[in-house]
Amino acid sequence: MTEWYYADGQDRQGPLSADELRLRFQRAQISLATLVWREGYPQWKPLAEAVDELQLQNLASAADNLGNGIDLRGDYTAIDNGTAPLPGTGGGTHSPYTAPTSGGPYADPMVVSGGDVVYAGFWKRFAAATIDGVVMSGVLVLVFLVGMLMFGGMAAFMGGLSDPEDSPGMAVFIVLGVYVLPVIVQALYFSLMHASTRQATLGKMAVGIKVVRTDGQRLSNGRSFGRWAALFFSYLLSCGLAYLASAIMAGVTQRKQGLHDMIVDTLVVDKWAYTDQPQLQRRELGTVTLVIIGLTALAVLAYAGLIVMTIVMAAAQS
Repeated sequence: MTEWYYADGQDRQGPLSADELRLRFQRAQISLATLVWREGYPQWKPLAEAVDELQLQNLASAADNLGNGIDLRGDYTAIDNGTAPLPGTGGGTHSPYTAPTSGGPYADPMVVSGGDVVYAGFWKRFAAATIDGVVMSGVLVLVFLVGMLMFGGMAAFMGGLSDPEDSPGMAVFIVLGVYVLPVIVQALYFSLMHASTRQATLGKMAVGIKVVRTDGQRLSNGRSFGRWAALFFSYLLSCGLAYLASAIMAGVTQRKQGLHDMIVDTLVVDKWAYTDQPQLQRRELGTVTLVIIGLTALAVLAYAGLIVMTIVMAAAQS
């Protein structure tokens, strides 16, 4: 069954069947000037152009309803590509008349090239990484504790052990939980989130940035995994030196690319970059980033104070 949509002011109504659309026309809820769209139409068109297809009746009497619709026929191209201005906005915002896609909310975001691009520098990426680190730590601690309870109980039940930690199975689980599980969880988290339609992890969403190809396109799952792997192995093989170098590069290079970004051809940009609303991009750090920086500074000061206090107490006791 063909699904129809029509423009109602600044809203898009639908999907509707052809019978439902005819009924709304007969009730004068829509007019011949109302813009309609169905799959197969290259762009929105007035209902008058679909009279034969929809078998509309009494067109002469219905012609009096022409004033009820929104006549945007003067700029069909702008309506179709989503750049037509909404009434009262002065232009430059997303149009609700963009033809719906079959992907629904999971469709690829529309890429608009040629506009201004705000790149995410060191501090925004630092704040996002900090938030993601907290999220990952919470998930891993929860999984590890649940696993210890499960394996410990099984070992005690099957082996009659007074101390479940003496079980070889528990020892294997601890090794997996400490060394293997964090790597798997991080690989899945960063790879899948960066390749999603949001193009960002929870930390990046909170800060307002995303990861894209250098042409603004969304990352594939393979490229997203490659980006994570490049960062992980550079850290592993260089004892963190390459990771530090990548972080510094993200703050000083022209397009704020880290070493892993250069390897897999990616950028970290404002969430409104490569969209039809580039004017919404923010060059300032933003509230979330400033809060994370402040909390990190307090944590560092508290840790330094604890070290100093420990040294003073040890010196006093000696």
